[in-house]
Amino acid sequence: MEILSLLGDGIFVALQPLNLLLIFVGVTLGLFIGAMPGLGSVNGVAILLPITFLVPPGSAIIFLAAIYYGAMYGGAISSITLGIPGASTAVATTFDGRPLALQGKARLALVAAAIASFVGGTVSVVLFTGFAPLLATVALSFGPPEIFALMLLAFATFVGLGGDDIPKTVFSICFGLVLATVGFDQISGAPRLILLDMNGFLGGISFLVLAIGVYGIGEMIWTIESTRGEVTNTEAKISVKGIIEDSGTTIKRGWKGISVGSFLGFFVGVLPAAGATPASLMSYGVTKMLSKRPDEFGKGHVGGVAAPEAANNSASTGSMLPMLTLGIPGSPTTAILLGGMVIWGLTPGPRLFVEQSDFVWGLIGSFYVSNLFALIVNLAFIPLFIWMLRMPFTVLAPLIFVLSVVGGYAAMQDMFDIWLLLIFGFGAFFLRKFDYPVAPAVLAIVLGPIAEPTLRQSLLLSSGDPSIFFTRPISAPIMIVAIVLILMPAFKYLRPRRAKPAE
Repeated sequence: MEILSLLGDGIFVALQPLNLLLIFVGVTLGLFIGAMPGLGSVNGVAILLPITFLVPPGSAIIFLAAIYYGAMYGGAISSITLGIPGASTAVATTFDGRPLALQGKARLALVAAAIASFVGGTVSVVLFTGFAPLLATVALSFGPPEIFALMLLAFATFVGLGGDDIPKTVFSICFGLVLATVGFDQISGAPRLILLDMNGFLGGISFLVLAIGVYGIGEMIWTIESTRGEVTNTEAKISVKGIIEDSGTTIKRGWKGISVGSFLGFFVGVLPAAGATPASLMSYGVTKMLSKRPDEFGKGHVGGVAAPEAANNSASTGSMLPMLTLGIPGSPTTAILLGGMVIWGLTPGPRLFVEQSDFVWGLIGSFYVSNLFALIVNLAFIPLFIWMLRMPFTVLAPLIFVLSVVGGYAAMQDMFDIWLLLIFGFGAFFLRKFDYPVAPAVLAIVLGPIAEPTLRQSLLLSSGDPSIFFTRPISAPIMIVAIVLILMPAFKYLRPRRAKPAE
């Protein structure tokens, strides 16, 4: 009852006129920041951080958290309407969101993203409210072996799905892992895979450049080539009745993805150094694995939109938990929020809940309000997003190209990234021509920089003994599940061979 009383006080703080205005403005700004390729929540929060010094610290963190929430919603918009991920957290949404838009079901995809985001955000806030101290303790018990086991499980969900060509999937993952190793070694500091001694490779390959190249330039070239330039406009109708019908379809066909994304996303988000991008990719893979029709994923399945959108919103709240309770940021965006709190004179940690109770519960209360506002604002702007699809492809293709180039340049402001972006775009096009899946490569370049150092740190801790992954109580079951998923395709190949002699 004490928690409910504190939560009620926090929601009352969030509903104060100034805070309510900041929540509305923050969510709206975040929606468009998240939809712009190359920006995302990290850049949006960093750019708008100085504005917060004009308001009290409690209102400032509420405003930045609202931007974070809005950006998580907004990342799906360009993924669905243009096929360009607004941020790394929305890459998995592109897998099924863009095919739905091309089938004339953009409204369904946008509504599914909004509903799943709302449910994922709500579930994560409830879990945050009730289990903050306990979950913070669990997060502390995750060392390098546990995090590596979790990353291996993420790879296993893509290898062991069974719907795609397994050798090609493995090749795609290995190719992505090679790209992830370009640059300086995180442990020894030695340069690796610096092609032709080009200085541009020293900083590594930016995931954002890869994602925009693959899903922006590559998708545009594929659409032009596959349709021979005769691209028909997708359906662009919008009505309140249609939104209600699509909401029912989302719940009916996407409930499994929403459930997986909401819970898995939150627990992955709680882990330091994980964040919303691995959470969304893992949720997509697990949902596809649990589906009765995994072959429909990647072709326009509602669950393929709902799972990553529920996960990235759930993970964004989960990443706040270690920041507030332990002073450990769970994502790059929360690292900026942590810096802001320190500037405002607030010290994150266990004492924060005691010494700054009004601030903490006001922030938690704002999560509930921001989540509701984000849903309303998102649904209200769906007609604008649908309008984008009315443009002829002769106009849309140059727009996609310009947004891709600007988004790729905005991150590091380096022309080298633009050349890489174009190379990845043409490379993704040729991979699709030869039926190689590009999603596993994207997964690998996201998780590779997390998996490799944790693997090496684990082996350093055990003096090179790999049994460390199977002797620790948390990593052992995760490793076993991952190995089973990886071996599943082998069993599927053996079954037909046994059936043939019987026939």
